[in-house]
Amino acid sequence: MANDLHLVCPQCQAVNRLPAQRLGEGPTCGKCHARLLEAKPLNLDAQALTRQVEKSDLPLLVDFWAPWCGPCRTMAPAFEQAAGQLYPRVRLAKVDSDQEQGLAGRLGIQSIPTMVLFAGGREKARTSGAMPAAGIVDWVRAHL
Repeated sequence: MANDLHLVCPQCQAVNRLPAQRLGEGPTCGKCHARLLEAKPLNLDAQALTRQVEKSDLPLLVDFWAPWCGPCRTMAPAFEQAAGQLYPRVRLAKVDSDQEQGLAGRLGIQSIPTMVLFAGGREKARTSGAMPAAGIVDWVRAHL
């Protein structure tokens, strides 16, 4: 049991318990049977983000962005590549700060793109500005 992880299903938000050694085996949700982990970023709203941060044992890197933001659009492919490189040990997600203005305000997001790394149910680190995939991966690894 000590090596079990809790993972929140990105589809139904159910909390699943999984042996850590099975992370890379394409685990599925016990409730809805959706894949628990994929090598690409999730799109989250405020409620789903809160559940992921509070209930999942995996670190979560969140990109706060907006569709009108040039640097955000430029960084999107790099963020996608970083998701593949950090899979399955870190989950990546995107939050549209225009759609989730209340959440962005509560978290003090003042410029975009801003990446926030959550681990252990709390914010671990944050950085603003676009980065290449290697920079994202290195930044995450330096803070975990």
